[in-house]
Amino acid sequence: MTTATQQVLAPKKARIEIIPLIDVIFFLLATFVLFTLSLNKIQNVTVELPQATPNQPASKTDSEIVVLQLSDTGSAFWNKEPIAANEIRPRLINYKTSTTAPKVLVTGDDNATYGDVVRALDEVRLAGITEVSIETNYRGSGK
Repeated sequence: MTTATQQVLAPKKARIEIIPLIDVIFFLLATFVLFTLSLNKIQNVTVELPQATPNQPASKTDSEIVVLQLSDTGSAFWNKEPIAANEIRPRLINYKTSTTAPKVLVTGDDNATYGDVVRALDEVRLAGITEVSIETNYRGSGK
């Protein structure tokens, strides 16, 4: 036998072709992605956004908002007027009785402690005022 015949009769070594394997994997991946996307139902919620009305004068109730500010030293300010911490509740009760719709804005300076703010919010709640806002912008002490 010649070498050419020996090569024809010799068993071929098996090889794995990688390119068809990559094609099959991408096909399976695309099928999986499309299948999972078809399972999700897209739901939406209609939201009615408020419309701005320009050039309206400030209402009287806007001027009746009390700013209760707390400082890092434990002192408080009632509309920029320094007061003691134990004066907060009596002032809030007096404010509630003298105003038809009492509103309080609780704020603190940059170094006010969390505990002081929570105590002020408790005082507002104990005074029976339900319309309360918390300011998150920086405001210097007594400003």
